[in-house]
Amino acid sequence: MKDVLLRQVTVLDPGGPLHGSVVDLHIADGRLVKAGARLPKGDAQVVAVEGLHASPGWVDLRAHFRDPGEEYKEGLRNGLDAAAAGGFTAVAVLPSTHPAVDQGASVEYLLRKGRGHTVRVLPLGALTKGNKGEQLAEMYDMQQAGAVAFTDDLHPARNSRLMMLALQYAQNFDGRVMAMAQDADLALMGQMHEGVMSTRLGLRGIPAMAEPIRLARDLRLLEYTGGRLHVDVVSTAEGVELLRQAKARKLRVTASVAAHHLMLDDGVLRGFDSNYKVMPPLRSPEHIEALREGVKDGTIDAVVSDHRPEDTEHKKLEFGLAAFGIIGLETSYAVANTVLQGRMPVRKVVERFCQGPRAALGLPIPHLVEGEPLEATFFNPGHQWMFGEADIVSRSRNTPFIGHRLTGKALGIVANGQVRWRG
Repeated sequence: MKDVLLRQVTVLDPGGPLHGSVVDLHIADGRLVKAGARLPKGDAQVVAVEGLHASPGWVDLRAHFRDPGEEYKEGLRNGLDAAAAGGFTAVAVLPSTHPAVDQGASVEYLLRKGRGHTVRVLPLGALTKGNKGEQLAEMYDMQQAGAVAFTDDLHPARNSRLMMLALQYAQNFDGRVMAMAQDADLALMGQMHEGVMSTRLGLRGIPAMAEPIRLARDLRLLEYTGGRLHVDVVSTAEGVELLRQAKARKLRVTASVAAHHLMLDDGVLRGFDSNYKVMPPLRSPEHIEALREGVKDGTIDAVVSDHRPEDTEHKKLEFGLAAFGIIGLETSYAVANTVLQGRMPVRKVVERFCQGPRAALGLPIPHLVEGEPLEATFFNPGHQWMFGEADIVSRSRNTPFIGHRLTGKALGIVANGQVRWRG
């Protein structure tokens, strides 16, 4: 669709000229030609969907496309297609590939491969060479090549001095360090959240304290260095409280939570279904309630997909041998919205997919303005639907949400001069 007229769209764009209005939007060649009441149809294709909303384009901060090295699980272009299906106009791609994205040439590879797609690639560079936690990677070179932040994904630096040096060095070019807060030694060999359920199932647990112990260290280092830190996929009540205190002290810290951690608790593991095996693990209900409250009050800035494709050979195994991770780009908004509706207004939920992630990376907000190119997401927050196999765009199928009834759905995006509409 190059020339389209969207009828009766509720615009959620704080700071933009159309915020709060219900208008028709005429879009041609990726540009917002006109916004107003009862616009003439002309030659445009008309789309009229009850409950249609629009916001500046959503950004996902944490997706693994297995590219380079394991493209058979996803691949960059196919991953971007999955992101578009989920309503994202930009996606931050994890660097823990084979080989790791730890130099400028690797960043350029991702940008070159994603060129021309509707969804923009935001490469994340490795914090350390090979994601091994031994020596800082070429952070400045990667930033110059286009990396938006630096992370070692599931292997945050054990070495406190190395983490301190990373936070200090990144300040030279206003870089951002991302880290998952988990003490690797406490979590060693763990399969699920440590608690009543892990004892009942006979699985080795990962104690909740593994998160706040590491998070307290990282926040103390941040306070010492004055750098910027994004805490990836917080999963515990203690972690949320430490972040709340850090923000009260005006530290430059942001945080995200995976959508599935807002909905699912460790009780779903009763059947040993490896599709529920994720890292960090699904926690107990009291932690989930704290996470939801953290999203509501802004302690947690962003909701992410934590998209981690795995093929059948790595996922359909005995639980202890199965790989961690689920795909989430197609479902993250719907899952989060299903849980948060009634607790938060629609605008606030959307902010955790748009303004929050953009602030974490220092990206501008692409307001909806007449005459300007659009980068926007279109969605229906009240749409009730059942997620099925046919809704999966990812090359892998490792999701526990097939057959789940969800509320809220991304319907389309406009970005990079292109319109993608699923409806």
